[in-house]
Amino acid sequence: MAVPTDPNRVIIFDTTLRDGEQSPGCSMNLGEKLEMARALATLGVDVIEAGFPIASPGDFESVQAIARQISGPIICGLARCNPADIDRAADAVKDAARPRVHVFLATSAIHREFKLRMSPAEVAAKAVEGVKRARDRVEDVEFSPEDAARTELDFLSEVVEKAIEAGATTLNIPDTVGYAVPSHYASIIRHLKTHVRGIEKCILSVHCHDDLGMAVANSLAALGEGARQVECTINGIGERAGNTSLEEVVMALHTRRDFYGLTTGINTRHLYPVSRKLSHITGMAVQRNKAIVGQNAFAHEAGIHQDGMLKERSTYEIMKPEDVGIPRTELVLGKHSGRHALKQRVTDLGYHLTDEQLNRLFEEFKRLADRKKEIYDADIEALAENQLQSATGNMWTLVGFTSTAGTGSQTSAAVALKHKDGTVRRDAAVGNGPIDALFKAIDRVTGISVKVVDYRVRSVTQDMDAMGEAQVEIDHEGKRSRARAVSVDVIEASALAYLEVLNRVASRKVRDRLKPTDDVPTEVVPVT
Repeated sequence: MAVPTDPNRVIIFDTTLRDGEQSPGCSMNLGEKLEMARALATLGVDVIEAGFPIASPGDFESVQAIARQISGPIICGLARCNPADIDRAADAVKDAARPRVHVFLATSAIHREFKLRMSPAEVAAKAVEGVKRARDRVEDVEFSPEDAARTELDFLSEVVEKAIEAGATTLNIPDTVGYAVPSHYASIIRHLKTHVRGIEKCILSVHCHDDLGMAVANSLAALGEGARQVECTINGIGERAGNTSLEEVVMALHTRRDFYGLTTGINTRHLYPVSRKLSHITGMAVQRNKAIVGQNAFAHEAGIHQDGMLKERSTYEIMKPEDVGIPRTELVLGKHSGRHALKQRVTDLGYHLTDEQLNRLFEEFKRLADRKKEIYDADIEALAENQLQSATGNMWTLVGFTSTAGTGSQTSAAVALKHKDGTVRRDAAVGNGPIDALFKAIDRVTGISVKVVDYRVRSVTQDMDAMGEAQVEIDHEGKRSRARAVSVDVIEASALAYLEVLNRVASRKVRDRLKPTDDVPTEVVPVT
């Protein structure tokens, strides 16, 4: 990738699907990754780091699928500086219109001594070998000296300069453990720009973690010193305390153009829908007071603030909610709303559904409209999420259930499930409460036994007839699966969510029987 002709254009490198997915509880399946990648492309990110292909066969398949199906952004795969990693990453992204391989190697003294057990000379040589091998496979190569913020400046300059000579087109300077503060981090960028020969030929990138709560501030400080790529994630998810928040750094540049004089290619009106989409997929709620996309970001309760807002909005708002995709008022739909209006709202909320999925969603919408007085955006989002999560060809679908519970009586549940062969099978069970009984009845029908490690129910929308969302996480033979479902009946939502994770277990069993043994290592967890 050539250095941008516009020196004031900042490249947005999104690593939600790689570093973000490493956040505990944020793993995604292939369908969810593709849906997020489409949303990121619509948002206008310049680079999508789609994953770490050597980590597992599933990660390779997801990066490959994104490379083949998503157009617009550069599609990037991560690799350590060793031949197997690099070749695997290059194979995964080779079908992209604009492929990139991102290689990394730790450079700090603490990593050299305790993790790598390598001398500075050995580290420099290995970095050069890695960049050269990647450059043999693709033209666009990014190099990251992991833990750069704690690396001696002279050695960091040496490694970076050699990476440039070896063919790196982007140089990323990670604050891997969130150790830097803005003035310190800015001084690192300034030192490299002053002391590294050939650095003007490359794009200088920054990748900051939020352990001290300064990832966004550090990234902005680096931009002030001439960095022109920011590596970030939606909602700031990522290892430990997270990464630089994409929506925060983008809106800081957008709102304070008078100060930074920099632009991005992001369509800011998609920020809120993409944030909500990621929250739904991962089950990780956005804190109410989160900047830009939090529920309270444009809320005013104090009387003085309300008075000022009524007189002139700019007294207490520096951004318009519409600019980040937050509607000023919710669009309320009802049972008399048509298919076209529903389709438009689904699209406005950032969902990409097939005609078949839209038809099923419309049927669910009509049923819901008969049970609820008003339907809000959150209801539509929940229904859309159900369609994305419910894969056609599931082994089991819910036909119906009954549940009995009461003081002094034994709790029981009965279910009827339809197998993909067309037969309907029924069974019943007793348990310690209606949910326990229901799950046990489903186990009896499917013949699959799992351990429930997490179960949550929350209200999706307001009012007494609010939609309820159930989230279920299970463990089966050491592998965890998570699913969610919505309904105005939380017991039904629980049954649907539990059945979805059992369908995933069943599908995995089928895949395990059919696929050949793959000797690719699966234990690798990068932390650039």
